[in-house]
Amino acid sequence: MGCATLDLVGAASLKLNTNTHFLRSPKPFLSFVGPIRSRNLNGPSLTFLTCHAHKSRPSVSLRAQSTAAAPEEERVVVLVIGGGGREHALCYALKRSPSCDAIFCAPGNPGISNSGDATCISDLDISDSLAVISFCRKWDVGLVVVGPEAPLVAGLVNDLLKAGIHAFGPSSEAAALEGSKNFMKSLCDKYGIPTAEYQTFTDPSAAKQYIQKQGVPIVVKADGLAAGKGVIVAMTLDEAFEAVDSMLVKGSFGSAGCRVIVEEYLEGEEASFFALVDGENAIPLESAQDHKRVGDGDTGPNTGGMGAYSPAPILTKELQDLVMKSIIYPTVKGMSAEGCKFVGVLYAGLMIEKKSGLPKLIEYNVRFGDPECQVLMVRLESDLAQVLLAACRGQLSEVSLNWSAGSAMVVVMASKGYPGPYEKGSVIRNLDEAENVAPSVKVFHAGTALDPDGNFIAAGGRVLGVTAKGRDLKEACDRAYQGVEEINWPGGFYRRDIGWRALPLPLKQFVTRLN
Repeated sequence: MGCATLDLVGAASLKLNTNTHFLRSPKPFLSFVGPIRSRNLNGPSLTFLTCHAHKSRPSVSLRAQSTAAAPEEERVVVLVIGGGGREHALCYALKRSPSCDAIFCAPGNPGISNSGDATCISDLDISDSLAVISFCRKWDVGLVVVGPEAPLVAGLVNDLLKAGIHAFGPSSEAAALEGSKNFMKSLCDKYGIPTAEYQTFTDPSAAKQYIQKQGVPIVVKADGLAAGKGVIVAMTLDEAFEAVDSMLVKGSFGSAGCRVIVEEYLEGEEASFFALVDGENAIPLESAQDHKRVGDGDTGPNTGGMGAYSPAPILTKELQDLVMKSIIYPTVKGMSAEGCKFVGVLYAGLMIEKKSGLPKLIEYNVRFGDPECQVLMVRLESDLAQVLLAACRGQLSEVSLNWSAGSAMVVVMASKGYPGPYEKGSVIRNLDEAENVAPSVKVFHAGTALDPDGNFIAAGGRVLGVTAKGRDLKEACDRAYQGVEEINWPGGFYRRDIGWRALPLPLKQFVTRLN
C-alpha cells in the first residue's frame, strides 16, 4: 500500500491530492499599543500578550518579560490554526509556555480573544497556504500548530514545510489515517494492528447483504471526513440499511460517504489514547475518556464529544504500555515503511473489549481530540511550545512530559437540537461568574460569536467547554458542574453524567437556568 494512491476496494482507489491552489487574501490588520519585541534588545524584552475583542478588528497588547528568566532558552512565536474549543485549549497551554513570545490564532474566536489567551487573526484565510506562509514570515512565526483535520488533509503542513516553517501536524499523505477509514483499516491489516472485523463497500446492495449475514448490532461508517457524525451504531437491520442508503444512495455525507465501512460491533468501554509522534519516536500523553453519545447514560446519536475527563482509570499503566506496543508503535513504523512518516498527534479511539479486556483500535484522528484536548491542556505542566518543536525536529526521544496531579473534567454545553439542526444566536451570560465560582475552572469557547451589543451568542453546535481541575475526579466533576450551573443560557443543554463510568456514586442532577 502506498500513500499517494491506495488500493481500497476492488478497482476503486483513493487519490490524495497534494497540490494546493493558492488564493489571494487580505492582509491581517493589527494595531499595536507598544513596541514589538526584538531578539537583539538588551535587558527586558517586550512580548505580545493578548488580543482584546472589539467589534471591528483586533489590537495587540504587550507585557514586559525579563530575558533573565531563561537566558539560554529558545524563544518562539506560535500560530495556532483553527477556531474551536481544541484551539482555545492549545492557546491556553501555549500562553503558559515560558519560551512562547507570542501566540496568534487564526481565525480564532471571540472567547479566545477576550480571555487573553492569544491574538486572533480572523481575516487570515487558513485554506490559502500562501497567505499563511506570508503571515508567518511577516510576524517571525517559528511554529505553526494545526488544530482541525481539514487543513491537514488539504496539505497545509506540506506547504509550510516546503517554505521552511516548522509545522506540528501530519502531511496530507499521513493525514489519510483520518481522512480515509479504509486506509486506516488497510494499514491495520498489513501491520497486524488489532481492530474490529470489517468490509468496505461502494455498492449498497452488497453492503446490505453483508449486514444481513453478520447480524446486528453492527456499525456503519462513512469512509471520509464527516465532522464526527459519519458513524452509525445500528441496533436493528432497518437502522443499518437506512445508514447505508443515507451514505451511498442519498449522499447525505457527500464525497465522504461515497464509500462505507461496515464493522463488527465491539462491546466494552471506549477510551481515548493520545501519543506525540516525530516520524520515528512516540511518547504517550496522559489518558482521557470521551463521551460521544448526546444523552445521559450514553443514549442518542453520536456527537463530536459531550465531555471528557483525565486520567481515565480504565487505562491502567499496563494497558497503556500494551497500547503503545500493539497499536501506536506498529502504526508509526508502518507509516514510515509506507513512505509517509507521521509527525503530530496520533489520537487513537479505543475499545477495551469486555470479553477479553484487551484494546482494539476503533479509529484514528490525526490531531488533538475535542473535548479531550481541554482536560489534557489544563493538566500539562511542560513547555508545550518546546515539546511540539521537538516533535517537528525528530527529537522526542529526548522529551519527558510533566502533568499535574489529580484529575480534570470538561462538560460540553451545546445548542439545543445538536447534533441535528440547531438555532444560532441565543445569548449566553455569566461566563465570568462561571470561571470564578470555584478554583481551577476555565471556560473554553468552541462556537461563540459576539452580537452587536457585545454579548456572547451561540454560533455552533458544541459551544462551550466548562473545564475544571481537582484533587480527584469527584472534585473536578463538582467544580465543572458548578461552573455549568452558573451559566445563563436558555438555548443550551448538556449531559449531567460526565464521568459516570469512573465515579463511584451517581452524579448530582443539576437543575439550572439552562432549562
